[in-house]
Amino acid sequence: MITSADITVEELKERLSKGETPVIIDVREDWEYQEGNIAGAKNIPLGSLPQQLEDLEDLKEQEVIVQCRSGARSATAKAFLQQQGFANVRNLLGGFLAYNG
Repeated sequence: MITSADITVEELKERLSKGETPVIIDVREDWEYQEGNIAGAKNIPLGSLPQQLEDLEDLKEQEVIVQCRSGARSATAKAFLQQQGFANVRNLLGGFLAYNG
């Protein structure tokens, strides 16, 4: 299994500032997402991820960045997606707290 390197807030912000549109999955709860989010991030709460796998099938070979509040839930999401055959999953280090800080 390929283990993808996680991504720093600085790297993500730089890529977004250059106009890149990476696939970002926010695994926080809906209410957390509503309070603030990274523009373009798709909200799929961690507990709903198994039921949403079919919708994500086309992303198996693409880079997918997962993020949550601090990086813990997204680390779980990264491991789960990798177990499901996703080849390039990266966790946003420090999560939304670091991104928004």
